[in-house]
Amino acid sequence: MSTKMVRVLVLVCSTRPGALGPAVGAWLAEAIGPRARELGAELVPVSLADLELPFLDEEEHPSSGVYRQEHTRRWSELADAADGFIVVTPEYNYGMPATLKNALDYLGREWAWKPMGFVSYGNTSAGTRAVQHAKQVVTTLRLVPLGATVAIRIADATEQGRVLPDAARVSAATGMLEELVRVAHALRPMRERARADSTPLISLPGAYVRQLTADDAPEVAVLQRCCWVDEALANDTLDLPALRESVAEVREWLAAWRAWGLWRDGRLLGMVRARQTGADWHIGRLAVAPDLRGQGLGRRLLQLAEAAAGPEVLRFALSTGAASSGNLALYASEGYRTLSGATDRVVSLAKDAQPILAAVGPAEVETVRPDPR
Repeated sequence: MSTKMVRVLVLVCSTRPGALGPAVGAWLAEAIGPRARELGAELVPVSLADLELPFLDEEEHPSSGVYRQEHTRRWSELADAADGFIVVTPEYNYGMPATLKNALDYLGREWAWKPMGFVSYGNTSAGTRAVQHAKQVVTTLRLVPLGATVAIRIADATEQGRVLPDAARVSAATGMLEELVRVAHALRPMRERARADSTPLISLPGAYVRQLTADDAPEVAVLQRCCWVDEALANDTLDLPALRESVAEVREWLAAWRAWGLWRDGRLLGMVRARQTGADWHIGRLAVAPDLRGQGLGRRLLQLAEAAAGPEVLRFALSTGAASSGNLALYASEGYRTLSGATDRVVSLAKDAQPILAAVGPAEVETVRPDPR
């Protein structure tokens, strides 16, 4: 299971003044909050009333991802950041409210491969017909509706505008959350693969490259410790930042560098980072999981980092342990030369950037530039 936090959008759908929805949403947050913390799930409450979405007013089809309206861009950012959804919905005339249908219709790719659970409320059917109606729509958007639901019959479960305590209801809500978290973890590779960069330089079947974010810090910390053990042995030192960094420290440098990760089935297989200082493009933390070495993946990641440099970059620069023979051989084969001032511990290397960028060509550089999202 992934170490990432699961971000769950709790979407209260009714916008009618005096509606029961906010009370149901508050009850849900209280009921499942403790279990959410145990599961590593973040509950993010969102009210459709606060989003103030008019009836769909975008010129382009949602599948294009071209949003001209500010309210659409705000809604897209919220939904895109979520790993799953819990919809708190009433039943209106045997169906879901128009506000929910409208909110779903606004977006496209943001929904794909994410689980959606439902907490419904109503009179005779406890809102279950609204859920059945919604499930027909959300599957078209490649959302994955859960089997576990919570159905609240207003006459039996509420009093003076609040949801009454009930152990069975809390158990049902907790079970739905647990199923949502399991499904969200299982679908994460599909979500990430759908958003991956186009990287023809990487030719490992089923693998893809995407830009790393602060949320990836736990996986990066694990990969570093796996990969830098050999460096520590070769250089006879444990004084290597990659071996000692905490997850918080990794998260900090991920915010300061551009970094890319090679993934397959939710596993981080390799990585590289780079950033510009003056006319130099500094490359570092080049790593490939020990069981996948010897397949040219490190070379491809290095080339990807080089190709992401801007036209103002004049030189690529990196460093490695003085006794890291494999690294030194790789860098020499890629045209890097040792700079003066090397120590017994560390070797600094560099090569001119402009001939490399010219040889790759602007069209090929663009194919490996990270997705700006």
